[in-house]
Amino acid sequence: MPQRVVFLDRDGVLNRAFPEGGTTRPPMTLDELELLPGVPAALARLRAAGFVLVVVTNQPDVARGKQTRAAVEAINARLSAELPLLDVFACYHDGADKCSCRKPKAGMLLAAAAKWDLDLDAAFLIGDRWSDIVAAHAAGCRAVLIDTPFGNPERCNPDYRAADVTGAVDWILATAGVAVRSAA
Repeated sequence: MPQRVVFLDRDGVLNRAFPEGGTTRPPMTLDELELLPGVPAALARLRAAGFVLVVVTNQPDVARGKQTRAAVEAINARLSAELPLLDVFACYHDGADKCSCRKPKAGMLLAAAAKWDLDLDAAFLIGDRWSDIVAAHAAGCRAVLIDTPFGNPERCNPDYRAADVTGAVDWILATAGVAVRSAA
């Protein structure tokens, strides 16, 4: 039987993203990796409700030569060790590469669904940019946009907007018919 899943963007959703040049950049090293407030408790609530958690993250700085794939993989491994994640899918391409995995395309979500037998019809995604929302909808998932200065909500139509991951999880659990219990 397919598993219920919540897809999660990484930078700006699970961990701090760093403002730079009118947008944000990911942590470049393990020393810069900092979980956002409420993330561990919110993800624990999703797991307790029976959802598996899969990260889907664009990491174009690898293609741009600003970061190594090894550094990204070390950060992903640390997140996997600290959070109840089933898997992490990363796209290392830049927009000009026209790959099928880079959000706003749905490639990473579809690959995860095929690998883990995930129920996309009952799936959710939490992201902080328009491209996350468009990818979720392309895969048939409902999507929550975390409000940030860089999300460009006018470019997408999220199913819900939240101030943070805790608010997103509250909405997902209510929408999925699970009793909402905020962490203290």
